Amino acid sequence: MPKVAYSEADRAQIRQSLITSALELMAQQGIQHTTVEQIYRTVGISRTFFYSFFPTKEDLIVETLYLQQPRIISYAQSLMEDTSLSWKEAVRKFLFTCCYGERNGIAVMTVEEQQLLFRRLPEESYRVFREKQARLFGNILECFGIRPDTKRVQLFTNLCLAILVIRRAIPGTLPLLVPEAADETVAFQINALVDYLDSLRESIPD
Repeated sequence: MPKVAYSEADRAQIRQSLITSALELMAQQGIQHTTVEQIYRTVGISRTFFYSFFPTKEDLIVETLYLQQPRIISYAQSLMEDTSLSWKEAVRKFLFTCCYGERNGIAVMTVEEQQLLFRRLPEESYRVFREKQARLFGNILECFGIRPDTKRVQLFTNLCLAILVIRRAIPGTLPLLVPEAADETVAFQINALVDYLDSLRESIPD
């Protein structure tokens, strides 16, 4: 069978399709349960051709997380512009949507997935990821009308990710926590975070 010659435009389109398909699969079934084979078969290319775009699955995972960042910002902005919602309702809805990402097309990493990913990422890729992550959470704070200074961004990042991680970790990774109270725990944490953010925001009428 003769080799197919792909133009740069073709390759760019295939690469984008791989990232988009990977994000959809990872959001639906989790990062750990999404295989490279599922991704390249969805796009209709071979395993060998896949690895000409992404040397490892981890390289692709990072790109999917980058892809969803502007979508997350856009979603936050749309909630802030929704006149049917108060400020607290909009922020609470945003946090719940992200926390239950698998129901809403958002890929959220478990503790195990984070450990595996960042153990395998090169140092420079890790540095870039942390920079983009800080920018994402800073932009979210700006959407909420909160000045994103460094300390606030760092604390907001940790508080958000702690909620996400705990929800995904009950009961598998944190067996001593009570699974029957998982949703109530998340709701309590989100409400507490919303109250904290409300204390930081500029004077914006609901």
